[in-house]
Formats: sequence, C-alpha cells, structure tokens
Amino acid sequence: FTLVELLAVIAVIGVLASILVPAAGRARLAARTAVSAGNLRQLATATHAYIADNRGFFPPSVSYDNHTRWHGMRAGYGKPFDATKGWLGPYLGGDGRVKLCPQFEAMEKLIGAHSFEDGAGGYGYNGEYLGPRPDDARAPYRPTSFLRLPQPSRTVLFATTALATRRGIQEYPFSDPPFHVENGVVAYALTPSTHFRFNGRALAAWCDGRVSAETPNREAWPGPNAYGADNGKAAVGWFGPTQANGYWNPHYPRLLP
Repeated sequence: FTLVELLAVIAVIGVLASILVPAAGRARLAARTAVSAGNLRQLATATHAYIADNRGFFPPSVSYDNHTRWHGMRAGYGKPFDATKGWLGPYLGGDGRVKLCPQFEAMEKLIGAHSFEDGAGGYGYNGEYLGPRPDDARAPYRPTSFLRLPQPSRTVLFATTALATRRGIQEYPFSDPPFHVENGVVAYALTPSTHFRFNGRALAAWCDGRVSAETPNREAWPGPNAYGADNGKAAVGWFGPTQANGYWNPHYPRLLP
C-alpha cells in the first residue's frame, strides 16, 4: 500500500465506525428496553397472582420493622434481602428473585456496602397507595383492593426506579408519588425515585398489566434531593400530572377540585 491508499483505507474505516457504533448502541438500548419491559410484565403477572390468592388485595410494600418487603426479607438493617421470602417471591419463578434491569446493571451505580437498597432489581412498587406501610407494629396491613380501582389502566403498579445520591445512583424498591398522604391529607413532599434511564424515558407497568415508556414531567423536574444530589442530572423525577399525586393515586383525577 502507498501512504495515500493507507490513509484512504483508514478514512473509510473511520466513516464505517461512525455509522456502525451509534447503530450498535441503539440496538443494545432497544434490547435492554425489551428485556426490562418483560421484567415489568413478569412483576405485574406475579402481583396479579398474589391478588388472586389474597382475596383481591395488593401485596404489602413493607413491614413495620422494614425487614420484610415486597421483594424480600432480611435479618436486620444492612443485611442482604432473601428474595424467596418476600411477598412476591413465590410468584417470581424458581429462584423467587426480581430480575435485574439490564440497563440499570450497565450503569455506574452504588453496590454492596455503599448501597442501602439492594434487592429490587432497579424496579419500584407503588407502595404509597397499593400496599401502604402499617402505622405501628400492631396495625393490620391496609392494602388496596384491586376491585376498588376505578381505572387500573391509569394507576401505576411498578416503574423503573433509582435514588440519586452524592456518590451515585442506587437501587430503590419504591416508585414514590410527589407527596406522602396521611389520612387523606398531603403531609410532605417525597424524594423522587422514578428513573428515566432509557434514553430519557422510564418504563412503567400499570395495574392492568400494560407496560409503557414515559417521559418526565419537566414542570415537576426537581433539583437537589434529601441526599444532596441533583435529580435532574441523575435522570430521576416523575411523569404525568402531579396534582393529587397523579397516576400513582388510584382515584386521580376524581380528587381534583
């Protein structure tokens, strides 16, 4: 090869790489999106199986001592979750585990000793409304009845989630609405946890089993959170309306003035 021919070959290779590399990236993202959507459908199916076995009620989100959650049970704070002992464990296949979101797995995130919320695979449950935590150790669980949902297709069941911290993002097992509600009254604002990691979109499973890709509500896109991290930079926020807690609230929009 002459020098000119060699430079021409290098230029052609560079052009091909500039075409193929972005295409390969888009293909990987599309594959991860499809797998994650399938994981959410499995979570929705497991939830409906639990509902069928428990008089039509959604699973609790967390026990009063915070040792048992929808996705597992642990011996104490800082201990790993045993996925087979969570409320949904018996409905999630042979190993009883929530499958890990491949896009979340591919991102830089906190793990092990640096993370305090491992075990939910990068997905979060709408526990604020569907399986609220009991007020004290003696209080019975007060999960929602599926039969009392006015619009299951407009009520969030699960979503892709994460918490933004100063050290990075980490797993978080709940898709929280904008506000915590006590006795029907807005008590305080919550830290956002819905994670828009699929090219600016979050995946959501609805109570009717449908899975969709949602864009963030920019009007409600928050800044620094309780952990000192910028939610916007971490792609964490909410989607849809925020009044009356929007699609997390089974009775939205009936509660609007």
